Amino acid sequence: MLEEIELKEKLIEEIGVHFERTSQIPPLAARIYALLMLCPRAGHSFDEIVELSKASKSSVSTNVNLLLSNGSIEYFTKTGERKRFFRLSKNYLKVKLKKDRDRVSKDLQIARKIDAFNIEYNKEKYEKHRVFGSLYKDYLEMHYTNLETTITKMNQLEKTV
Repeated sequence: MLEEIELKEKLIEEIGVHFERTSQIPPLAARIYALLMLCPRAGHSFDEIVELSKASKSSVSTNVNLLLSNGSIEYFTKTGERKRFFRLSKNYLKVKLKKDRDRVSKDLQIARKIDAFNIEYNKEKYEKHRVFGSLYKDYLEMHYTNLETTITKMNQLEKTV
């Protein structure tokens, strides 16, 4: 049991640091997100999150509200209880994939604009370095297609579940 708790705490820290960097969210919000990701039940109450995160109520409240507002988590209530319970949003993976797809799409647009500019105004530079730009655009196009395919599959799965 102690080993499981230590492993979970290390994993929460690792996942938290990852989401802090990749999602540009505060450290506590990232750790709350990780905590909910590893929750063995349907969710945690606010008081449980305070206890497990070892943070103040006001800090937890601020960060839970941030995660609620960006769609990462959602709350639910249980019949006969006044407490709110928090869990990962049912759409959190799809939301993340859509954000990634939008970022990749923008990167691809920018890469194409850079190529167009260099073709027009920096022909020698473009010819010399074209292969690198082409590799990068190929990567972005494959990544975009993969994201689109995965989102489509998720949409199809949602219809059957």
